[in-house]
Amino acid sequence: MKISEKEVEQLAFLSRLDLQGEEPADWTKSLNAVLDYLELLNKLDTSAVEPAAHVLPLKNIFREDRPQQSLDKELVLANAPEEEEGSFVVPRIV
Repeated sequence: MKISEKEVEQLAFLSRLDLQGEEPADWTKSLNAVLDYLELLNKLDTSAVEPAAHVLPLKNIFREDRPQQSLDKELVLANAPEEEEGSFVVPRIV
């Protein structure tokens, strides 16, 4: 599958890119190289390859939830730069 320079210019227009001079020709050449490589990959026999969402086996390791004693509120707020009514005071972000 080849892409024409006219298609590159249309794609640039839709992408709000301002291609000048030789840029459309350069982009056409680069995109065609990518498409040629993808065509090569499409020819590979992948019938024996199992579909995967991730290339590495992933496993989440969760610890069991169990109730435990929480930290003392006064101890937690002791090192706070600023505290108001038992809560941290942080800069307002809008």
